[in-house]
Amino acid sequence: MKSKRHATVSNADRGTVLGDRIRVARTLTDRTIGLLRTRSLDAGEGLWIERSPSIHMFFMTYAIDAVFISDGGRVTKIVENLKPWRVVWWAPGARDCLELPVGAVAASRTEVGDRLELMPTD
Repeated sequence: MKSKRHATVSNADRGTVLGDRIRVARTLTDRTIGLLRTRSLDAGEGLWIERSPSIHMFFMTYAIDAVFISDGGRVTKIVENLKPWRVVWWAPGARDCLELPVGAVAASRTEVGDRLELMPTD
């Protein structure tokens, strides 16, 4: 995805959708701020952070599901119900991180090794 800022993320291996209102963070500013200015994520919402094989939850007020993805779109690591003030130091093989509402990973049946697709919506 080149210039679009929002996308739908689907699990190509399971035929499920992880989110249809996913904001894509490409710039340093967008990647640094992440979800800090949000109070929660509704079903279907999320944030795809490019070039982020690790994340922190400092100053967050709610938990998320975090999915780490290789440059080929494969899920390399999943951390469900990641609570505020926690850190995922490094996800081996990951390039990007998808942050979702708690329960989105389970609802989509996503597992390590699955292939995710990022499709522009705007």
